Amino acid sequence: MRWHAPLYERIDEWRRTKPSSFHVPGHKHGEMLELLDDVDHSVAETFRALMTMDVTELSVTDDLHDPTDAIAEAQRLAAQCYGADETFFLVGGSTAGNLAMLLACCNPGELIIVQRNAHKSVINGLALAGAQAVFLSPQRELQTGLDGVPSLFDVEEALKRYPQARAVMLTNPSYYGAYIDLTPYSALIHEHGKLLLVDEAHGAHYGHHPDFPRSAIQAGADAVVQSTHKTLPALTMGAMLHLQGDKINREAIRHSLTMIQSSSPSYPIMISLDIARAMLDRLGASMFEQGIRRADSFRRWVASNEKLPFEVIDGSKHRIIERMDPLRIVLRDTTGCLSGYELQRQLEHRGCWVEMADPVYVVLLIGAAVSERDIGRLQEALSEIARKCIFNEGIHASKDHDSSYNNARSDAYINEAIDLLSKHHEMESLAMEDQLERISEPILFSRSGVDGDSIEQVSVAVAAGRIAAEAVIPYPPGIPILYMGERISAKAAAYIAKLAGYGARCQGAMDPTMKTIAVIRRS
Repeated sequence: MRWHAPLYERIDEWRRTKPSSFHVPGHKHGEMLELLDDVDHSVAETFRALMTMDVTELSVTDDLHDPTDAIAEAQRLAAQCYGADETFFLVGGSTAGNLAMLLACCNPGELIIVQRNAHKSVINGLALAGAQAVFLSPQRELQTGLDGVPSLFDVEEALKRYPQARAVMLTNPSYYGAYIDLTPYSALIHEHGKLLLVDEAHGAHYGHHPDFPRSAIQAGADAVVQSTHKTLPALTMGAMLHLQGDKINREAIRHSLTMIQSSSPSYPIMISLDIARAMLDRLGASMFEQGIRRADSFRRWVASNEKLPFEVIDGSKHRIIERMDPLRIVLRDTTGCLSGYELQRQLEHRGCWVEMADPVYVVLLIGAAVSERDIGRLQEALSEIARKCIFNEGIHASKDHDSSYNNARSDAYINEAIDLLSKHHEMESLAMEDQLERISEPILFSRSGVDGDSIEQVSVAVAAGRIAAEAVIPYPPGIPILYMGERISAKAAAYIAKLAGYGARCQGAMDPTMKTIAVIRRS
């Protein structure tokens, strides 16, 4: 397919005319940065080229909120590329898409079925919509503690129990790259006459290479959000919202986006979305060959090196999770010496910056264009960490776990990992007969918070049984452990205390150390 990026081409053609700017933005095509030449010339040198593409809504540049020209064509080509009926560019990340989907589908008081381990933007969308949510616990792999989507059985049971539900919202893949095919979910949900909304933030590359899973659009979802910037060459906050079929109210989506997105959207972000799509169309599957090849090589290196005490999580051994993202590495220390957080710190100390960590794993995004040099640097870093940080502590483990000591330690570590990753719902809730824990009662969300006089801070150690007056959201990945208004279980309190001990960051917490938590005062 020929190279064609209509929005980029339009802005590039216009800027080559050397126009005189009597409009916003104030940097005037970057010319204002010349005032810094005597202070720091590198600033102008670095940013001016980008600023020449940073324009506003002019007669020649089109308007994201009323596209009729280059933006309209760019979005049409994106829909064609992804197999959607209509695609919207998002300049506020997948957050903007999640908010728009929920506002468009739920009026105040209406009910939606939501996967419990949803991103915080979904929770904020529920609050903005004033909607009720029934939460479904995700399925969990017992060997690794990684979550997938809720079981098909639970989705069906929830639809029967709450026939008034407007839609079902799922998150797939997870931040760890765990994927489950949504085709049977789409069929079931549509049989019940409901919408399937999908937060596919981490799967913008899905469906574009034979080694990748199918995308949610290919699986039949009605509305799908993808963070193009996470895995494709788009600027941060560049994302897309794809729609298909006639069940979704497209005008409601469009209206919601005008409320959620800036009236001055970033043209560099939109142009980068256009370029990312044009690259997919022009290069096809070949765009990802290098990344897949080098990710596979790294996995083989870890698996074949008996002196390395590390393991890459392999989706082929899972019972629930069908596949792991080929361009994402989930790594752990098999000896239990290093938590995920400490392994992250050790890698950063050696110049390797990972996507995220939890008490057990680090997650690395390999990407489509990873260099051989970067993979080599990662391998050198892990080899040095093994020598200096693990074996120097007296642990001499191998993948064979020859010693009974290491075998016992590894087993204990895996058990703790599963316990930690269970977050605040019991492992027993995976049992088929225990439906009450897997399917919550309806929870009404509201924009109004809790009256300050009704809140007190208590030690996390004594918080079990109290009602949370704040959400607890480790970031990354931005998945709430605890919702405002939810009763704090002993397991949730223990997990929060554990995260605090590891130095995890929780967004929005009144006590950033997480030694205390805000709860509702007892009357």
